[in-house]
Amino acid sequence: MVRIVYVDLQPLTTPIIESNISFSIYKIPLSHPLNIKTNSLLSSPTISMEHPQQELSIVMVVMMPSPGMGHLIPMLEFANSLIRYHHHIIVKFIIPTDGPPSKAQTTVLTNLPNGISHIFLPPVTLSDVPNDAKIETIMSLTVLRSLPSLRREMRVESHRMGALVVDLFGVDAFDVAKELDVSRYVFFPSTAMALSFFLHLPQLDKETNCGYRELVEPVKIPGCIPVHGKELLDPVQDKSNEAYKWILHHANRYREADGIIENSFLELEPDCIKELQKYEPGKPPVYPVGPLVKMDGNVSEPGLECLRWLDEQPHGSVLFVCFGSGGTLSSVETNELALGLEMSDQRFLWVVKSPNDKIANASYFSADSKADPFDFLPKGFVERTKGKGYLVPGWAPQTQVLAHGSIGGFLSHCGWNSTLESVVNGVPLIAWPLFAEQKMNAVMLIQDIKVALRLNNNNNNGLVEREEIASVVKCLMEGEDGKKLRYRMKDLKDLAAKALSENGSSTKNISQLALKWTNKTSAAN
Repeated sequence: MVRIVYVDLQPLTTPIIESNISFSIYKIPLSHPLNIKTNSLLSSPTISMEHPQQELSIVMVVMMPSPGMGHLIPMLEFANSLIRYHHHIIVKFIIPTDGPPSKAQTTVLTNLPNGISHIFLPPVTLSDVPNDAKIETIMSLTVLRSLPSLRREMRVESHRMGALVVDLFGVDAFDVAKELDVSRYVFFPSTAMALSFFLHLPQLDKETNCGYRELVEPVKIPGCIPVHGKELLDPVQDKSNEAYKWILHHANRYREADGIIENSFLELEPDCIKELQKYEPGKPPVYPVGPLVKMDGNVSEPGLECLRWLDEQPHGSVLFVCFGSGGTLSSVETNELALGLEMSDQRFLWVVKSPNDKIANASYFSADSKADPFDFLPKGFVERTKGKGYLVPGWAPQTQVLAHGSIGGFLSHCGWNSTLESVVNGVPLIAWPLFAEQKMNAVMLIQDIKVALRLNNNNNNGLVEREEIASVVKCLMEGEDGKKLRYRMKDLKDLAAKALSENGSSTKNISQLALKWTNKTSAAN
């Protein structure tokens, strides 16, 4: 086989070669001086970057996401970004499960590009886990009990492995990486602020005797705005719960990583990222590589129907309402939201899910709405809002919706994937956080980055009432505050594009990681 080394920073174009010889084409980013040598036509080239006459060979990066689409999608986008410019790197996803893959998982994994493959590990048993166990406990146990299967898969892998990349609940897999002398990295799919909190948590735990929500003074997270204890991520609110113990366990192990890959970008969270990147003994280097957002994909019905409806609406006139793949409202909250949207007299596109009166993340492991689409909405609501409102049961093509010109605002749960999709499309937000770290995200978006409006709860019952919803929606879509947020989002949209450009900060960090992983495997040969 002839190997062609294509040295360029531009997208790879296939040369026209009339030959029966099999060709393997690799492209190397020209971020370091290269010295390419070959002894004959059929010899493998060697390249000098940091090491003279380093052989160019395939490097495999193993990625293991925790269960849940919110963890899989950003890691897939990181893999896409990695192989886009570094064609000598291939990525293998090894996915732990506790049952058959979901329809959402199989859909997103169906058409992976060349260079990315995946396998599902055998399902683990969680029958001994209490029914009321929190998501963080379930994900952590799924990963832990999948380690024997992960070990077997990695041991039989024939390619040289440059790194094992796990997400925030997967650090117990570091034990397998150590056994095999493979570099260990954490992929952190949320904010730099949340990452800073995770790294600070072991110290905070030692210094705090009470529950965090009982603290009088806000918690000072390094490099970030202060946050009240009740606004910290959900699983740390009850120190006696297994979920908190798991979060603390993972936070302690983060410092074993050779690096942490962060799905944000310097221009979005400058103070926090600069603090994270300061040298500190025992703290891994942090590589901001965001915003990693899935921007393409085929759209099927009813997705096409809602996009056609958007085509008919005036520019910037529609509020998109969606709580992500996992978020659900209670029956009362759903009722208030419906009537608030109606009272606002604004156009809206609402992804409607069956309410759940027990937990806000009821649909985390499934994107499907279980009941009849709209029978739980207020009587007459569907008929009264026809024309101004468009209802989609369960799911909509969110990236395409947010990119549509008629969208002027996004009422969101403040999940980080959704927030980044808003940023890259310049769409301002109304914050309605539900679970996980979303309350922290909302604080940052409202007070620090200033791209979101707050919905205030009624102090007596904790409910966001219809009058408040109507008022804030009108403010975002028609008011001066909404205009200010829109201008700010436009600036961030441009900065996000710059970070992902050829010489952008995030692209450079991805290239730096690729070089480290390539050199790691070469040094081991």
